[in-house]
Amino acid sequence: MSRPNSDKSSLVDNEKTTPAPTSPADTKNLNTDQAHKPDLTNETTSLPTSDLEFGSPPKASPPAHFNPQDNPDGGVQAWLCALGGFCVLFCSFGWINAIGEFTAYYETHQLSHLAPSTTAWIASLMLFFMFAGGPVIGKIYDNYGPRWLLLIGMVLHVFGIMMTSLCSQYWQFLLAQGVVSPIGASMIFYPAMSTISTWFFRRRGMAFGIVASGSSLGGVVFPIMIQRLIVEVGFAWAIRISGFLILALMIVANLTVKSRVPPFKQPWSGMDFVRPLQEIPFDLVSRTISMPSTGGRTRKLTKHQQVSFGSFLFFLGMFLPINYIILEAEHYGMKPSLAQYMVPILNAASLFGRTIPGFLSDKIGRFNMMIIMCFFTAILILATWLPSTTNAPIIVFAALFGFGSGAFVSLAPSLIAQISDVRQIGVRTGTLFAIISLAALISNPIGGALITRWNGSYTGLQIYGGVMTVAGSVFIMSARVKLAGWKVSIKV
Repeated sequence: MSRPNSDKSSLVDNEKTTPAPTSPADTKNLNTDQAHKPDLTNETTSLPTSDLEFGSPPKASPPAHFNPQDNPDGGVQAWLCALGGFCVLFCSFGWINAIGEFTAYYETHQLSHLAPSTTAWIASLMLFFMFAGGPVIGKIYDNYGPRWLLLIGMVLHVFGIMMTSLCSQYWQFLLAQGVVSPIGASMIFYPAMSTISTWFFRRRGMAFGIVASGSSLGGVVFPIMIQRLIVEVGFAWAIRISGFLILALMIVANLTVKSRVPPFKQPWSGMDFVRPLQEIPFDLVSRTISMPSTGGRTRKLTKHQQVSFGSFLFFLGMFLPINYIILEAEHYGMKPSLAQYMVPILNAASLFGRTIPGFLSDKIGRFNMMIIMCFFTAILILATWLPSTTNAPIIVFAALFGFGSGAFVSLAPSLIAQISDVRQIGVRTGTLFAIISLAALISNPIGGALITRWNGSYTGLQIYGGVMTVAGSVFIMSARVKLAGWKVSIKV
C-alpha cells in the first residue's frame, strides 16, 4: 500500500534530530546542509545540482556533527586513501574480472569432462560471495572502521588463492576459488569503496572512478600474467605468483586506506539491513510503481527497491560477455592465442569506462551518467555482439563493452553516497550489492544452460544478456524520471 504521508513525517523527524548549531561555523554548515535538501512535497520539482546528502540519522548521533561538504576533496591523506583503494580494487574486483580466463582454461583442462553450466558455478560463486556479504561487512565497517576488515580479508583472499593452486577436483575449486577467496575479496572491497566517501564530496565521482580503475587494470594484468606463467611455470605456480602480488599490494592498502569519520558503534538489528529500502533518502533512488498484491489490493514498490531491481536485471546480463567472450570467439574460429586477449582488451577499455564517466558525472549528474552508460552497454550487446561472427567485430565489441560496462561499478557507490548519511554508508552500499549478488550467482549458469539448449551456439545467451540489460536500464531510467522529471538539463 502507498504511504502518502510517510515522506513528510520522516522529513520532520529528520529535521528534529539535526544537531543545533552552537557557533557561527556550525550555523553555516547547517544552513548549507538544509540548502541541499530537496522539496519532497512534490517529487517532480527541480532538484539542486549538488548532492542530496541528508539521509535519516542513526538511532543515536555521534558527538560531532559531520558535514560531508567539509570533505577536503584532496590532500595527501585523501589521495593516499585513493591509492590504497586502487590497490584493493586491483586485488579484489580485478581478480574477479579475470573469471573469463579461468572459465576457458578449466573447460579445456582440469574440468573438461563437465558441462559449461556446471563449470560456470565457480565464476558465479566468486561473484556471489564478492557481493553477498555487503550488508554485514558494511555494518562492521560502520561500527569498527576498515582496519580489521582489510587485514582479515587480505588473509582469506590470499589463502583461498594459494589453495586454488593445489586444487584438482571440482569441489575443491568451488571451495577455494568460489567461496574462501571471494569472501576475503568482499571484506576488502567494501571498506575501500566506503572510505572514499569520507574524503571527497565535489570530486567524488572522479575519486570513485580512479579507485575503480584498479579493477580494470587488474583485469588486464591477471589474465595476461596467468596465461604466460602457465606456459612458463605451470598452472599451480601461476596462481601462487598471483597470490604473492595480491599480498604485496594489500600491504600497501592496509597502510593507506583510512576513514576520515571515526567508527560509531550501534546495536545490531535486522532492520538495519531492511531500513535502507524503506527510508526517504533511499526512496529517492527509484520510482514508486504499483504491483499486484493479495486480496485485490495493490502494493507499492519503493524507489530504492526499483533501482535495486533494475541493477539486479542489469547484472543478469552484464557479466555474460566477460565470462563467455573467449569461448564465443573460439567458437567462431578465432585462434586461441588471440582469443585469450579478449578479456584483457575488455578490461583495458573499462579503465577508461570507470574514470571518464566518473569525472563527467560530477559535471552532468551521476544518475544521468549511469543511465547513459547502462543503455550504451545494453545496445552494444544486441547490436554488436549478437551479429558478430568474425574476429574484427568481436574485438571491437570487447573494447566498447568494456568501456560501457566499466562505469557501473564506479558509479553505483557514488549514487548510494549521494543519498545516504555518511555514517551509514557501509551498510547501505552493502545492501545494494547484496541484492545484485543474487543475479551474479545465477547469471553464468543460465548462460551455460542456454549454450547447451542452443546446441553450442551463443545466440540464445547473447539475446538473453541484451534483453536483461535493456530491462535493467529502463528501470533505472524510470527512477531518474520520478526523481527529477524528463528535463535533461537537471543535474541529478
